[in-house]
Amino acid sequence: MNYLYIDESGDLGLRGSNYLVIVALQIDDFKPLDRILKNMRRNKFKKELSKSNEIKANKSSVEIIKHMLKELNKVKNTQIYCTFLNKSYVYNQSLINDKNKLYDYVAADLGRRIIVDGHVEVRIDKSKGKQLLRDEFDDCFRKNLVKGSHLSQIKIYHSYSHSWSGLQFADILAWSYFQKYERGNDFYIDKIEIDQTLSKVWDKGK
Repeated sequence: MNYLYIDESGDLGLRGSNYLVIVALQIDDFKPLDRILKNMRRNKFKKELSKSNEIKANKSSVEIIKHMLKELNKVKNTQIYCTFLNKSYVYNQSLINDKNKLYDYVAADLGRRIIVDGHVEVRIDKSKGKQLLRDEFDDCFRKNLVKGSHLSQIKIYHSYSHSWSGLQFADILAWSYFQKYERGNDFYIDKIEIDQTLSKVWDKGK
């Protein structure tokens, strides 16, 4: 079984951040991620995390982020995929005027980098409110995955991040890459030792 956890950093509006970053964390066993977070809550970061039901990078200390990246490096059979868009290079009006289409466009590029085989469980942080928008994303992303899998073997779920350790790690990763592209800060991604596939999205509508 392949597990993919997807989250983004940056915003979809053209007047907000310069970059939109989407990250997928691929793993074949999510239990080590659960153990890392449980140990953090029981031991080293018990006090800091006592009042939060999930870990979000933008609300966490540097020490928490560093610790999660360090522990993630120890998890076997793990791969990171990151795709990023400089929004100043978006020329296609349909993307400029529709945030959901812009997100799906970047996520499709991410999907084309990911190699899956057999049964795949994809979990994305639940941000799309309408079922129609979730269905459109699912169809687009599923079709763009590099497959040794049949489409019927790819299950996609839009889930609340507080319930899934993989989504909390995806949040930390997306935020870390955002620091690099938006702010030129390599401090966090320099601590990542896992295999990484990075790609830049170009708007073909130019």
